[in-house]
Amino acid sequence: MSAFAADVPTATLLKNVEQRYNRADGLQVLFREDFTKIGHARRSESGVLDLRKPGRMRWEYSDPKGKLAVCDGKTFWMYTPSENHVEKSTLKETDELEAPIAFLLGKLHFEKEFRDLQGKPEGNDTRITAQPKSDNLPYSAVEFLVSADARIRNVKVTRFDNSIMEYTFDQEKLNPKQDDKLFHFQVPSGADVVEADKN
Repeated sequence: MSAFAADVPTATLLKNVEQRYNRADGLQVLFREDFTKIGHARRSESGVLDLRKPGRMRWEYSDPKGKLAVCDGKTFWMYTPSENHVEKSTLKETDELEAPIAFLLGKLHFEKEFRDLQGKPEGNDTRITAQPKSDNLPYSAVEFLVSADARIRNVKVTRFDNSIMEYTFDQEKLNPKQDDKLFHFQVPSGADVVEADKN
């Protein structure tokens, strides 16, 4: 049985979304992350995201300035300038957490990853709600805001602790020119490096 509950327009739109991102070799987009947890103030961060297949990405933050996350396809590096601290992990270690934004790396298959997919018009866009098929993931629900031309403009992830991570994307460019150096991380002088895989 289809995960789309016989909603043909929604199924067609999401197939178009899959084709858009799965066929692209690279992507550049402005992003904003908003993290909300009960009893805590909302934390917002923003910057520019560059991606290139297979598995390479660079999250360069303008707020907070200097924060940087880079993946070369195998190793993921996260630099926090306020602490001069680098966390190093394998890409696999981040897969489960980032599953709802796997479309950015061209690995999107809605019916494989999600269940109870439903679409609802929201202005000129469509809001897609879904739940993960696996119970072993750290989130319980996800929403995608999709434009008529199959761009994902917003992703909202609800975790089991009821915290919410929301990603908003703007000024998307498919297959932009990107220097290889973008996807190579150099440890800043004096920075403390911790290998997350060994914690």
